[in-house]
Amino acid sequence: MKITLLLIALFACKEVPDSEYVKSVKDFHNQRIERLKQPNGWLSLVGLYWLKEGENSFGFADSNDIVFPNKLASANLGVFELKDSVVLAKITYGEKVYLHNIPVSYQIMHNDLSANTTILTHGSLSWHAIKRGARIGIRLKDSEAPLLKEFTDIDMFEIDAAWRVPAKFIEYESPKEVQTPTAIGTFEKSMVNGKLEFKINGELYSLEPSESESGYFFVFGDKTNGEETYGAGRFLYVEKPDSSEQLYIDFNKAYNPPCVFTKYATCPLPRKENYLDIKILAGEKNFHSEYD
Repeated sequence: MKITLLLIALFACKEVPDSEYVKSVKDFHNQRIERLKQPNGWLSLVGLYWLKEGENSFGFADSNDIVFPNKLASANLGVFELKDSVVLAKITYGEKVYLHNIPVSYQIMHNDLSANTTILTHGSLSWHAIKRGARIGIRLKDSEAPLLKEFTDIDMFEIDAAWRVPAKFIEYESPKEVQTPTAIGTFEKSMVNGKLEFKINGELYSLEPSESESGYFFVFGDKTNGEETYGAGRFLYVEKPDSSEQLYIDFNKAYNPPCVFTKYATCPLPRKENYLDIKILAGEKNFHSEYD
């Protein structure tokens, strides 16, 4: 009887932390799903248009330089004028285009790299300027997009605490400049200060992250890409520990880049230094929809 009670107690002690961990990963996943469902999230993205220098007419009419989809807008909404990397939106007289619910006719559009990105709206549509290297474009979103309305969830691998692996940050003697490729064929320059080393099944691996004050960020690839997971890799964020805590890389929280949902995103791709020669059977799986 005493032995039975002891076994039950030991089993209970083991289950509580496991259950709490599984719940924490599910909470992380559910919060991500809720963010994706927001009217201005990645699932609402329906267009990306690179601007030429000078005037770029826009609206749903085929005669425009930029043709908005499915007659969601007026035939001739106006013109985007690009001059010296500055975008001026000139709205056709009488068209209902708004900035913070205030009608506009002329509006300089601060791009997504500025502190206050300008977002204009027209019906269910919204758009803003983006800057990628020397290129300036217009990113279009629709709060009534079919994918956004029909999206429910993303499949995940079974949560397994074994994929939460201890790691150690190895700082380089001096930072090195790296170039990260993107889905649109450009490269993003950044500085890397070190790498995170960790072991899986006794084998040593490493990833070079970008850093923020609170954590590390990776775009990583592995041998599941193109099969169980998205072909262009996945994202992963790792919180920095307090001075007395162990650092962990939790692959159960690996998630898909925006490009898995839409061809209009400009995602970074894994560098060769961040490709793992192993199957990471954790985190989000690939995503498919009829709107791919």
